[in-house]
Parts: sequence; C-alpha cells; structure tokens
Amino acid sequence: MYNMKKLILPVVFVLLAGFHSKPKNLPENVVEVRGGAWPINLERNADGVGTYSLIYRNQEIMTGVSLDTLTFSNVEQLKYFAKGLDRLKAGSNGETLTYKDYTLGRADKKFEGIWYLLRYQFGSTSFQQPEADIMGKTIKGL
Repeated sequence: MYNMKKLILPVVFVLLAGFHSKPKNLPENVVEVRGGAWPINLERNADGVGTYSLIYRNQEIMTGVSLDTLTFSNVEQLKYFAKGLDRLKAGSNGETLTYKDYTLGRADKKFEGIWYLLRYQFGSTSFQQPEADIMGKTIKGL
C-alpha cells in the first residue's frame, strides 16, 4: 500500500500543476510591432477597465534604455490613434496630428519610404509604414 501511494501521489501533483490558470493580473501582449533594440509593443492592461498601452523605447535617450508607455483609456481612443495613422498615410510629408497627450507626424525619406514620429511627454519613437500597418490592422481587429 505504501508503494502505491508513492506512485500515485507524484502523478496527482503533476496533473494538478497542469490545471492551474493564468494569473489575471498580468498584461496581455496584443502585438509585438517591432522587437530588437528598439521595441514597440501594444498591450492590453490588466486593470479590468479595458485600457491599452503602447510601450516603446525612448529614442531621445541614447546612452541607456528607457521604455515609455502611452496609455489609451479605452479601445475607442486606441482606434482614434489608428485613424490618425490612416490619415497620415493618405497625407503628405511633414504633416503632424496633435492630440491631447501626444503628437503623431509623418516624414517621407527618399530611399526609406514613409516614417512616423510619435512624441509623448519627454520622449519619442519613430517607425516605418509596415510597422504602422501592423498597428493599424491589429487595432481595427479589436
């Protein structure tokens, strides 16, 4: 009987360990727009309210790594950001959209195509058209 308990008990623990649920207080990564040294991620916050965050490496700081977070209070604000990207895509070089908390601008580069510049508080990041398309398509799907 003792040997039977030694065999069954580890199996029960392994089975129970496999059924644990994901913690509910962690943010959910919606899309990794760009990885590497200059990442941009869009996350659904774990606040239970439906906020989203665009997390990016601040390109103003070259001597270290500083991640900035632009938080959207709801999915409508996030979709408004996506509409801004669409507006700039159809716009022209040098066009800038100014929002309450951030600005979004377009810069055309001769050999590199369309670039966007996001400025929020004391930091900024830039990204190209394919990355803007990833963000726009993902946001529209929410």
